[in-house]
Amino acid sequence: MSSDPAPPPAGHGNGPAVSRAEFDALFASVRTWGRWPAGAADRGAWNGVGQEHVRRAAALVRSGTAVPLGRPWDTGAGPDNPRPALHYMSDLGDVEAAEPTAYKDFLGADYHGKAVTHLDALSHLAYRGQLYDGRAARAAVGAGGARFGAVGALGPLVTRGVLLDLPAVLGVDWLEPGRAVRAQDLTGAERALGVTVSDGDAVLLRTGRFRRRGACGPWDPGGASAGWHVDAVPLLAGRRVALLGCDGDSDVRPSPVEGVHSPVHTLAITAMGVPLLDNLDLEALSAACGEAGRYAFLLVVTPLNVPGGTGSPVNPVAVL
Repeated sequence: MSSDPAPPPAGHGNGPAVSRAEFDALFASVRTWGRWPAGAADRGAWNGVGQEHVRRAAALVRSGTAVPLGRPWDTGAGPDNPRPALHYMSDLGDVEAAEPTAYKDFLGADYHGKAVTHLDALSHLAYRGQLYDGRAARAAVGAGGARFGAVGALGPLVTRGVLLDLPAVLGVDWLEPGRAVRAQDLTGAERALGVTVSDGDAVLLRTGRFRRRGACGPWDPGGASAGWHVDAVPLLAGRRVALLGCDGDSDVRPSPVEGVHSPVHTLAITAMGVPLLDNLDLEALSAACGEAGRYAFLLVVTPLNVPGGTGSPVNPVAVL
């Protein structure tokens, strides 16, 4: 049976309300504009991930267990998938043609949304008319795509991944939609899971969204979803993380910030230059980390090389 939870009131389950002035002050405090040379700025925080970070992550591989984190390609319409992905056969083989017989298919997706696992590049979001590093959005992104902050600038993303498995820490099946994950939740999860977020890490937040979806049915996560409150962002910024990911889209919803519908997206992408992974399926990784008794691993993300793309569908892989 489908469940469509009513969004909790701002300032309740989704954490303390934040005024626009308070948000702007927070934006300024975590902003890293000008940190990188002009030719490298569209890589943002990934400029800080070097070969040593990759070697450190590779050293975490022990069992060799590889866990894919991408959702199945979702072609079914629903409250959490108003623009379904496309998949159809474009060639069912011609029996009269020379051997071998070929079968081909087509894929397409309006992937920025709540259904397709995808990477948000730095061209995806502007705040007050500016992209990351203070680039004027209207000059940098047009009908032909992005001329700054495109997904192709990021290349393959390889680093240490850290799973913050909040339901496991709290002893629940999932976090209810609208539940804010705050700074104290982050530090509490580190203590409970025996891991510490550090520079260059990819921080993956599990809220149990897809476990709840399997038990209760789909709902509109744009109206209510568990995710980060903005008060956790200064801590993440201080640790100099390179990537944020979630089984939702990282933001708690409804937004606690006046007039800003995706404040964590805005702080991460536009202020800090940190790309995001949205709609990860973290259920198998939760089980694998729990069995292994460790919550850090090698993470590999390989976006499509789309010139001018504001992101890409992805199927990241965690290797334990």
